[in-house]
Amino acid sequence: MSNIHLVIGNKNYSSWSLRPWMALSMAGIPFRETVIPLDTPETAKLIAQHSGAGRVPVLYHGRQVVWESLAIMEYLAELFPEKHLWPKTVSARAMARAVSNEMHAGFSALRNACPMNIRRESKPVPMSDAVKRDVARIEQLWRECRSKFGKGGRFLFGKFSIADAMYTPVVSRFETFAVPVDEDTRVYMDTILNTHAFSSWREAALKETSVVPSDEVD
Repeated sequence: MSNIHLVIGNKNYSSWSLRPWMALSMAGIPFRETVIPLDTPETAKLIAQHSGAGRVPVLYHGRQVVWESLAIMEYLAELFPEKHLWPKTVSARAMARAVSNEMHAGFSALRNACPMNIRRESKPVPMSDAVKRDVARIEQLWRECRSKFGKGGRFLFGKFSIADAMYTPVVSRFETFAVPVDEDTRVYMDTILNTHAFSSWREAALKETSVVPSDEVD
């Protein structure tokens, strides 16, 4: 089971790559990684060698190829059921999948206004009403997950799950853009930011030198 290979983009910018990387790392699943720099003349050609969709991340497991972050994590959950990447109970799993898919499909205003950029100095930017609505909805979701299913630990469903992996880039965005949040949101953010996995990702991101201009928000 150790022949897992994850192809990702720059750690400073690639929020979708961060998600399965967090899941693998937090679950203690051995894997190797290949980083493809984004926004270079060679990027499209390099990614096309791995994905017909033209995007990263991509996971290889033997002859199996899985692309798209949530699909990768679903595959890992099936491959390693003992890791409990989804919560154990039916009701908790249902909510975890719902909030994960809401993240997958939504919050475009926040994504566009506050792209993931770990190297950026933490400072606020003007937030539109649409961004404020996204932030409020995310805080509501986190609060509901924690109140209903979070009593067994500090993550959304107690123990780390795919839902936490899905929202890790949001935590990073909130931190980078100094988004005003409630106290319980801040506690959850600190939980994610202080994990060994995110700390390792952040350390590598800070060492990168390539720049994606579209993600460099003043």
